[in-house]
Amino acid sequence: MMKRLLVIAALLLQTGCGYSLAGRGSFLPAYIHRIGIPQFTNQTPVFDVERRVTARVTSEFVGRGKYVVVPDTTGVDAVLSGAIASITLQPAAFNDQNQATRYVLILTANVEFKDMKANKVLWANPSMQYREEFDVATGSTLDPTTFFGQDVNALDRIAAEFARAVVSAILEAF
Repeated sequence: MMKRLLVIAALLLQTGCGYSLAGRGSFLPAYIHRIGIPQFTNQTPVFDVERRVTARVTSEFVGRGKYVVVPDTTGVDAVLSGAIASITLQPAAFNDQNQATRYVLILTANVEFKDMKANKVLWANPSMQYREEFDVATGSTLDPTTFFGQDVNALDRIAAEFARAVVSAILEAF
């Protein structure tokens, strides 16, 4: 009897709870190993945003450890393409003189992830938005090119967060 109880207890301990860490799984077909990520297109007046976003998306996929990423669209299992449609700034906070001290930056892009072997789109978002708030040291501007001239790290921060959101949405099937 005691032996049976020990066996049952050992089996119960091995079953586990079923939870796992988020962000490490993938809902992509198992044969997708090589992903082509050509440079995103830029439909905004903000200089160099397409290169920075593409580089961040590429490094985010590489950081997941399962994929080889190339800038080509041929000889790959899947292609991630994107077009940055707009970058807008909106004041979010004001000082006593009614000057904007904080802005909401909104990056909108059309992103598509296509399985090249099955010739079907696995994930797409034609108007994916990423929002970030930034403090501004001086002045007030609603021109994104002027804003990025004042805060050179803002573009890198928004590119990194946007890339994380895109790759997570693709891999975690959101």
